[in-house]
Amino acid sequence: MLARGLFTAFLIAVVAAPASAQEKTPPYWASIASGEAMTRTGPGKNYPGVWLYQRRDLPVRVVKKYDTWRLIQDPDGAQGWMLVTLLSDKRTAIVKPGDARQIRAAPNDGAKVRYTAQAGVIGHIDKCGDGWCRIAVGKRDGYIHTADLWGVAENEVVD
Repeated sequence: MLARGLFTAFLIAVVAAPASAQEKTPPYWASIASGEAMTRTGPGKNYPGVWLYQRRDLPVRVVKKYDTWRLIQDPDGAQGWMLVTLLSDKRTAIVKPGDARQIRAAPNDGAKVRYTAQAGVIGHIDKCGDGWCRIAVGKRDGYIHTADLWGVAENEVVD
């Protein structure tokens, strides 16, 4: 009986996990959960594939939803329909094109520079506000200007 209860609890947790992503109202930010994720011209597997993404954690903007499909926009502005199970609520951001960006020890321009991040680097963000985001790239973390990232709105607060 205990094993059945644990299995039921596990099943409920697995089924309920994507529900939060499915209940959000676009537009909102998400990331690609899979190492390979296809976008299509319409919301169904019968529509032709447009692009195969092979970059887990790539931030995307969900702009529309239909059933279990989401119309996403990538950092280059391309759009396509993706199955919601290929998306994650995990917040990530990509460093915008241009010069390397300084990642600082604290959210202010006078703080010590911990490292620099080149354009195209993807990191996990867990806190943003007052023009700064806390970003983790691998085992390194620090603060970067929100304006240097794609994957978070300029005045968005992330907790």
